[in-house]
Amino acid sequence: MTAAAEPAMRTFSEVFDGDVTRPHYGPLMERLDALGRSDLGERAALLDSIFRTLGITFAVYGDEQGRERTWPMDLIPRIIPADEWWHVERGLVQRVRALNMFLDDIYVGEQAALNDGIVPRWLVESADGYMREGYGVPAPLGSRCVVAGIDLVRDAEGTYRVLEDNLRVPSGISYVLENRVAMTRVLPVAFARHRVRPVNHYGSSLLAALRSVAPPAAAGDPTVVVLTPGVANSAYFEHAFLARQMGVELVEGRDLIVDDHVVSMRTTRGLERVDVVYRRINDEFLDPVVFRNDSLLGVPGLVSAARAGNVTIANAIGNGAADDKAVYAFVPDLIRYYLGEEAVLPNVATYLPWEPDEREAILSRLDQLVVKPVAEAGGYGILIGPHADDQTLAAAAAAIKADPRSYIAQEVVQLSTHPTLIDGELKPRHIDLRPFVLSGERIEVIPGGLTRVALPEGSLIVNSSQGGGSKDTWVLEGDD
Repeated sequence: MTAAAEPAMRTFSEVFDGDVTRPHYGPLMERLDALGRSDLGERAALLDSIFRTLGITFAVYGDEQGRERTWPMDLIPRIIPADEWWHVERGLVQRVRALNMFLDDIYVGEQAALNDGIVPRWLVESADGYMREGYGVPAPLGSRCVVAGIDLVRDAEGTYRVLEDNLRVPSGISYVLENRVAMTRVLPVAFARHRVRPVNHYGSSLLAALRSVAPPAAAGDPTVVVLTPGVANSAYFEHAFLARQMGVELVEGRDLIVDDHVVSMRTTRGLERVDVVYRRINDEFLDPVVFRNDSLLGVPGLVSAARAGNVTIANAIGNGAADDKAVYAFVPDLIRYYLGEEAVLPNVATYLPWEPDEREAILSRLDQLVVKPVAEAGGYGILIGPHADDQTLAAAAAAIKADPRSYIAQEVVQLSTHPTLIDGELKPRHIDLRPFVLSGERIEVIPGGLTRVALPEGSLIVNSSQGGGSKDTWVLEGDD
């Protein structure tokens, strides 16, 4: 079975080099050919049934009926050879190290990068995720991004580029692990033909990273909890999943109390001290004393306990200062500034409309660019110029002129394509990759990550909230 022809605009195919299958995909494509269309359809149905039975779902905000959807996973896995992954891993470690240093510099350091003009101070301080409340709150080992999700794409030349940094509460790792378990059941022979690096150690790696950033006051084995907003949250499945993987308690704000700047958890045995809170709640809902006083999700006094050095909040407060889409444009400069190195993984070419010359250039080429609001996530608010009509372009131009700080523009990257099972046929669809990076005593990159696929034909939006799906990602072992 072979994939349909690639789209007319030049893209990089992950599987095919012209009419030739790339060597690391050979065994997989042979197996798919042997199975045939009918068998593939049955296995795809089995895959969906597995997720439905296990309750692996996600909720879509804005759905008036509040429906949950089965996690959409495509049957055909993505494969990354060892040498290619080595390059990606090196770039991710470098980038996350520099971002941690930048955030530590901002919140507990001398703000050297701002004072030296590496990033404009006004830009950082106007970022939606910048929090003055984070000043002076320590992050042991300088690990302000204990969990980072870095979104990567491949351009028409096959070059990996960073599209976006996610440093606040990045989600998706649970689907990486569940995708892998499902693939070993649905395509066991194909999986066995490849030496695939495992991902099932993530729970223990995350727990080790979280324990390593416990405050000095922690005694013995630090107590870690996962703080969730509750069952109504779109990522609740992941919150519960990770708590089980680590063997720690899943708590809501009402389960924690703060007394004399010490955080404790209510248990059937009484109060138990908590050392590390792996929070899956946004900053503004974390502590009603410091942030929104109408929040019922957080813990009163939590920030003061962290400031006193009695508990670690992971990820740290205010990480949004570094993953703002406008600050993203300066990350290669930050890598150069803090590490004295050139970025291993380049950015996508990005333009900043608050600069008058760049704004004029953006407006003159709006139909050729991608425009993104700097504070949105999940693929919302993105304008892809070549796909937009005149009315939409005019509205975008007006918005940029009115508030240039709130937008960036980027060159359109024709995301690489990968065969995807659509109505029983393998058809090319655009994909990206979100690897997950853990920062503790060392920086660890989990092999692979979440490959997201834009299921509608021609779409470049891979987010599940916008109709995207996912693939299992196989990183191959090296020969040594």
